[in-house]
Amino acid sequence: MTIIPPDPFTCLDEVDLFADLSPEEMHAMDLMAPARMVRRGELLFSQAQPVTALFILKSGRVRVFRVAEDGKALTMGILEPGAVFGEMVLVGQRMYDNYAEAIEDSAVCQLDVEEVERFLLSDPRIAIRISRMLGEQVALLEERLTDLALRPLTARVASTLLTLSAGAPPGRFGQTAPVRLTHEQIAGLLGATREATSRILSDLASRGIIRQGRGRITIQNTTALRTMARATQ
Repeated sequence: MTIIPPDPFTCLDEVDLFADLSPEEMHAMDLMAPARMVRRGELLFSQAQPVTALFILKSGRVRVFRVAEDGKALTMGILEPGAVFGEMVLVGQRMYDNYAEAIEDSAVCQLDVEEVERFLLSDPRIAIRISRMLGEQVALLEERLTDLALRPLTARVASTLLTLSAGAPPGRFGQTAPVRLTHEQIAGLLGATREATSRILSDLASRGIIRQGRGRITIQNTTALRTMARATQ
């Protein structure tokens, strides 16, 4: 990975976790975790190459996925800038069953175990935020696993589009944020085939609920999509 020259916006500036730090504390921590460029398709960690560290995503996007016994990749989440993730047993976050792959060129900062223990967990302001953040991640994972097991594919597509749009950077002029994923990537999130996912997306587009572009989906009727997301049959 290539080190990125410093800029006015450090990795720590991007993360609510560090909102209470003073400029001096922020500068000291930023020196420990310079941003590095991870190229599209590059793995940050895997089962074969585990990394015990905490990562902060500064720019770009990262896919966290698992590989099933049949070799099929199941995407567990698409991480946007500001996400904190990694194999960090000290804070209760375990990723050893997962892979993390940059799905576009991304800037990533990395803190090792000693740095996390010394500078993060010892600060009650940050420790409380870490606990809350991990609790939210567990809740989202449980919801996702429930979706995969119980809900019809159309509802899962609708729910996933709403979640991804809500977590993406805002669109221009306050418009709904577009989902910047291909049909294949969305299918990976759903544990479905690309063909079945594409059929549902095409149907949503024909009904004016979404608008599709190349690797980009924009929600046009949020109310209709929410109704579909709540369907159980």
